[in-house]
Amino acid sequence: MVTNQQDLIGRYFLEQAKLNASSRGDVDMEDDDAEALPTELNTINSSGGFVVVSTDKLSVQYTSVNLHGHDVGVIQANRPAPVKRLTYYFEMKVKNAGAKGQIAIGFTNESFKMRRQPGFSGIDWYNIGQYLVPFFDQYGTLRPIPGGTFDECFVVGQQNVEMEQLKQCFISELQELTSRWEQNSYGYHGDDGLLYRGQGKGEPFGPTFTTGDIVGGGINYASQEVFFTKNGVVVGTVYKDVKGPLFPTIAVHSQNEEVTVNFGKEPFLFDIKAYEAQERFKQQSMIEKISLPQNVSYGVVRSYLLHYGYEDTLNVFDMANNNSVPPITLPQENGFVEQDSTYALNQRKTLRQLIRSGQIDAAFGKLHEWYPQIVQDDQSPTCFLLHCQKFIELIRVGELENAVKYGRGELAKFLELEDYKELVKECVALLAYEEPSKSSVGHLLGDPQREVVADAVNAMVLSTNPNAKETQSCLHSQLEKLLRQLTACCLERRFLNGDQGEAFNLHRVLNSSKMGKH
Repeated sequence: MVTNQQDLIGRYFLEQAKLNASSRGDVDMEDDDAEALPTELNTINSSGGFVVVSTDKLSVQYTSVNLHGHDVGVIQANRPAPVKRLTYYFEMKVKNAGAKGQIAIGFTNESFKMRRQPGFSGIDWYNIGQYLVPFFDQYGTLRPIPGGTFDECFVVGQQNVEMEQLKQCFISELQELTSRWEQNSYGYHGDDGLLYRGQGKGEPFGPTFTTGDIVGGGINYASQEVFFTKNGVVVGTVYKDVKGPLFPTIAVHSQNEEVTVNFGKEPFLFDIKAYEAQERFKQQSMIEKISLPQNVSYGVVRSYLLHYGYEDTLNVFDMANNNSVPPITLPQENGFVEQDSTYALNQRKTLRQLIRSGQIDAAFGKLHEWYPQIVQDDQSPTCFLLHCQKFIELIRVGELENAVKYGRGELAKFLELEDYKELVKECVALLAYEEPSKSSVGHLLGDPQREVVADAVNAMVLSTNPNAKETQSCLHSQLEKLLRQLTACCLERRFLNGDQGEAFNLHRVLNSSKMGKH
């Protein structure tokens, strides 16, 4: 008789089979491509009165005369930088440094005021003064000159007060207010090579840049850093403390300055792929520095072989490590309880081999002989998966008439059951194609489908062990539990970073690790 535990196991693998069918056999998809990328400059949200933008919206020229500090030609990209990836990067070529070379590249958020260079706080003394009207009422008059300097905006009203003294007093009054200013941008400036990040004062950062130079701006979501390049070389990085979406941004600020932006339509001068590979190698190196006792890693691998019934591989593994690995003395709370893992090892090996070789009738026969309680209910999820696999194997060897007969005799009854009919339709659809292996349901003929059924039978056999305490111990090996914990930690880390950074993909991690070894 099937127990509640066995029913849960069967339904778990039924869902796995459905997932395998609906995924069309694809490996976990990256979600990088789901995000729209910046492709051009946003001529609507810009200080367009000072610049001329080319028809392709990728080049900008400053045609005005710089009369004030806020007469900046600043333009954001049409979309923010995508965040669900390892890095984002764009470049800008300086075609003409103009009169003063006051060109900047950087990132700004959605609330950035488009009248100043990226990274610059652009202190507006008049607007600030409105917060401190009582101060001005006491000492003088506030002039309505938005964007003006302190001297322009304030007129001293007392003869015994010097302007410089008043300015220092005013700055003192502002100290707490400015400490709460929100940093909302980063900018690398060409005329002085300084980095500005939401403050009025720049900090030493990199070399200046001028006509003919190609500079770039990027975001490393793994390290949470903004970085800038000049002529294909990283010049510096800064911690990314601005939350939320950031828009690639450029600015020009003196007559005849002209730049062209590359959002990736053309090859970058900077090798962003090599940079990403180096970042992944850095992460991998940090992981490999973590030292584990030899018997722990040995125990984890051994538990996987035990769990899935790979008896022959297990014997070879034990022989290879017999003289090099110290005895395993791991506490039971770590899950390495060998007397339970070896349960029905030979029978589980045999069943897996039969299913993986397509011998479903033989597998049914062994189950009836060894574990009749598993196949007693012919409409259980486990029996259903075996019947589906029998039908698939007939299609695989080209016995279409027998497949039709088997489908009418064994699969048709499952069409009336809601939980099963979706997968039944997927299987039956194989009959509609001359070359089913090349069809949209061709993945059902692959080895992964056999593995799902073999894993389901293996778990059901483990569930008959009287010492099995919980369902999870039958579903997953210790190695898989560790990988699930790793996935959960990576997702949590990504969540804490504002859902920024590439999604964790185990296949990519394993493949990159293999490539790094060669």
